[in-house]
Amino acid sequence: MFSRDIGIDLGTANVLIHVKGKGIVLNEPSVVAMDRNTGKVLEVGEAARRMVGRTPGNIEAIRPLKDGVIADFDVTEAMLRHFINKIDAKGFLSKPRMLICCPTNITKVEQKAIKEAAEKSGGKKVYLEEEPKVAAIGAGMEIFQPSGNMVLDIGGGTTDVAVLSMGGIVTSESIKMAGDKFDLEILHFIKKKYKLLIGERTAEDIKINVATVFEGSRSEEMDIRGRDMVSGLPRTITVKSAEIEQALRESVYMIVQAAKLVLERTPPELSADIIDRGIILTGGGALMHGIDELLAEELKVPIFIAEEPMNCVAKGTGIMLENIDKIERKGII
Repeated sequence: MFSRDIGIDLGTANVLIHVKGKGIVLNEPSVVAMDRNTGKVLEVGEAARRMVGRTPGNIEAIRPLKDGVIADFDVTEAMLRHFINKIDAKGFLSKPRMLICCPTNITKVEQKAIKEAAEKSGGKKVYLEEEPKVAAIGAGMEIFQPSGNMVLDIGGGTTDVAVLSMGGIVTSESIKMAGDKFDLEILHFIKKKYKLLIGERTAEDIKINVATVFEGSRSEEMDIRGRDMVSGLPRTITVKSAEIEQALRESVYMIVQAAKLVLERTPPELSADIIDRGIILTGGGALMHGIDELLAEELKVPIFIAEEPMNCVAKGTGIMLENIDKIERKGII
């Protein structure tokens, strides 16, 4: 049996794997649970995520990717190996070719680390491609035409903004402000205002069920539980959408500024195209309530949320894998 080509969206929050001819076969959190004493990997993915904040002293739930880059090389390699074995993409005779996506502004050293981790986990040949470009392809944008397309990819660790034309990136910006930072902002806000300690998973639940980033566009409330900082006992409070909007205002404004910066650096002809076509939002952050309304108001450009925004990068790798031999010949990768 021959091996298949695989595309990997190596995200800070989730890893998605697309196998050529099969589609997206894996979507799991980028979390590894390890025994601190022996260094043995106990669980990977969803099973490990359930352990976050709930483990005894000797077991540690690690997120090996931070801000879109590898923070722990060995754990990333173990995680990739586990996922590749799980989907059974290796053949008897050969190893799979891999296409991995990374943020636009990572250094040569960081690129090398990703390549090495992929090769060690069983890749024959590893290609790296910039995330916003692959996200744009996955969202169905015609980026190989001589016209301007703008994509805003809000992931777990980074937000990538890029203007694309003729198959390449014209201007781009990558900032370390995305889903994970939103969770932390909510966590700190609850701690400061209510003197209540909550975990990252509770903060994420608030972000999904209550939060909005556009003033007045949502009025939900939710009961949350945590540990009282004064008494040390468990306590329940109710949080409302309006206060979470205030907590996230500063962070979200950084994404707005990054988008403005890219638009300011875009050639006028391409700017005209963007006014016609609008900006496509991809990544898990595109699902944040009110983000499209806020960006439309601030940037004065139509904003569209991609279909299945969290899967755009993985879908894009699939489209690129279909044409990988052609792309390789042209030297695009």
